Amino acid sequence: MYNPTNPVIVQGDRTLLLEVHHPAYEDVRDALGRFADLEKSPEHIHTYRISPLSLWNAAASGLTSHSVQDCLVTYSKYDIPQSVLADITTHMERYGIVRLIKEEDQLILTSHDSYVILELANRKEIRPYISNQLDTLRLLVQPGMRGHIKHALVRIGFPVEDLAGYVVGDYLAIQLSALTSTGQPLQLRDYQKQAVDVFYAGGANHGGSGVIVLPCGAGKTITGIAAMTQIQSETLILTTNTTALRQWKQELLDKTDLSEDCIGEYSGEMKEIKPVTITTYQMLTHRQGASQEFPHIDLFTKQNWGFIIYDEVHLLPAPVFRITAEIQAKRRLGLTATLIREDGLENDVFSLIGPKKYDVPWKALEKQGWIAEAHCVEIRIPMPELIKMDYAMAPLRDKFRIAAENPDKVTIIHQLLAKHQGHHVLIIGQYVNQLQEIATVLNVPIITGKTNNSERIRLYDQFKKGELPTLVVSKVANFAIDLPDANVAIQISGTFGSRQEEAQRLGRILRPKPDTNESYFYSIVTANSREQDFATKRQLFLTEQGYKYKIITTQELEV
Repeated sequence: MYNPTNPVIVQGDRTLLLEVHHPAYEDVRDALGRFADLEKSPEHIHTYRISPLSLWNAAASGLTSHSVQDCLVTYSKYDIPQSVLADITTHMERYGIVRLIKEEDQLILTSHDSYVILELANRKEIRPYISNQLDTLRLLVQPGMRGHIKHALVRIGFPVEDLAGYVVGDYLAIQLSALTSTGQPLQLRDYQKQAVDVFYAGGANHGGSGVIVLPCGAGKTITGIAAMTQIQSETLILTTNTTALRQWKQELLDKTDLSEDCIGEYSGEMKEIKPVTITTYQMLTHRQGASQEFPHIDLFTKQNWGFIIYDEVHLLPAPVFRITAEIQAKRRLGLTATLIREDGLENDVFSLIGPKKYDVPWKALEKQGWIAEAHCVEIRIPMPELIKMDYAMAPLRDKFRIAAENPDKVTIIHQLLAKHQGHHVLIIGQYVNQLQEIATVLNVPIITGKTNNSERIRLYDQFKKGELPTLVVSKVANFAIDLPDANVAIQISGTFGSRQEEAQRLGRILRPKPDTNESYFYSIVTANSREQDFATKRQLFLTEQGYKYKIITTQELEV
């Protein structure tokens, strides 16, 4: 049935075309985002794709195939291809058609469908993890293979529902404080409570593992801490860097009744193992050479942890995936602003950490005032004669860097700083030489990967206090840096088309602000270059969340 007033066209290849200028665009965008991924976002029509993983995550979050189909029927202009409706049913019903359960300390792969068990018993990808077939509905899994078989099942299109339960870690009494150290009342926001409740599920086996997706600045750390108060067990926390590690420690001291004696730092500077131990991905994956073992990876087994938190889980490195496959009996929580991985390993997060348990649109929290309203602007500047020849002669990969290091970007930075006098400004980039030159020209401090931790903490503290209105930072500031007063970010270069980096950089300025609660995110891009091509891809995730980039030229900025 043709309904010309509806905004969506559903195509046979499982792509969805959404009219951006339709009055119901925002509501439809949020509805589609629960079970489809945005692929393209030109001015008038946005393209979404329904994938097996997007449908499995939707099923894990409580959606049914009927609710997904009803959504498409409600908003589609044309009749929906029957193949698409069938695919939705097939993939969503696949989630949970096989389950992992425990029977008398034995791990069992079971299904209500004997043909599924027969198929899996004969799949070469699964056979290495099976001891034998118990009956028509049950396979006995080899000891220690819980994570490995889950990983293999996802890869062949059978996302298993893990109901095998968890070991009880060593007990740790932990409660949220009534007041923070500054005397402010501490109360979880509604969405933080909902996220924890959905994740923990009252202690049931269908809870306790998975990912909570919240915007940067929306309080992922306090949400993780609230989950700790539910589980009441010794906890291992994995973070992105030492600065983030110490921020977690400070948050635990500020917002719980834990004493400093209970919280250990496991880093390059100290090796403390305490009831709550915080470390970094870099520490766990450090080794002397490619042929050597990872000497710190056994931190996962040094204590009887009952809970493991993976901060910025989308950055999880391969060695940590491997050890995570071995510890599936531990409760596991992934925290992130975006599940996008540029290496395409989203399936591994799904199988080894768990499915997406809770997600909330960024714009929904912006409307409620929990994160700042962000104005995104892409400033396209001409390529100067000075670098045109180098750009024309360079290999394709080098063209991006030449365009990204356009020397005329310095002039634009000066204009933006003049425009935002009195604001807290971060200048963020990819290339250290470029950043150092800008820091020198502006006579402002710079933080890179080589800046020692004490110096980083000092500069961040000065920035927070307003003693430094402007700070130049490399990609080390992409993640988990708490700079609540930062309200302007100027991005001068990035990691090619990284969508998650774009989202994280915007996140540096999304903490709620007093008064207007507004922030400004500028990307300076060389026009008609490889950098401009990649900028479009970088913006894709934020476009899906409802952000619109205003494109202006140098001349328009001057006006």
